[in-house]
Amino acid sequence: MKLHTLRPAKGATHKEKRLGRGEASGKGGTSTKGNKGGQSRAGYKSKMAHEGGQMPIQRRVPKRGFKNISRVEYKVFNLGQIDQLVEKYGITEFSLENLYMNGLIAQTDRVKVLGNGELKAKATFKVNAVSEKAKAAIEAAGGSVEVVK
Repeated sequence: MKLHTLRPAKGATHKEKRLGRGEASGKGGTSTKGNKGGQSRAGYKSKMAHEGGQMPIQRRVPKRGFKNISRVEYKVFNLGQIDQLVEKYGITEFSLENLYMNGLIAQTDRVKVLGNGELKAKATFKVNAVSEKAKAAIEAAGGSVEVVK
């Protein structure tokens, strides 16, 4: 097999439908576009989401709830996860840079530490937010907490 002998599989390609090539072709005259109206003319474009006068789906579907545009999303770490992360990655300082370098957060993520679980490892935290329970547990374990904006 050589590059110049390569061909598509049989039946994989089809002849182009050539429109407007005379009446004898069977596709002359109106070129299969029907008579008159916008769709038969050159440059016709249908409006996006137009359903031919039927009530559009975005108006038929009920709208629910409220989306707070000021909401701040945090990537959450519980105290129970911290010991596992210390073992797995050998992290002693939980800063945004360290977490990003180890692939635990995205570069733009904000981090919050919550107090679910127990903390045995001594570690320093430089994160965006910490719950009161987590802060007390970290300081009890001999670590320190710094809130970064």
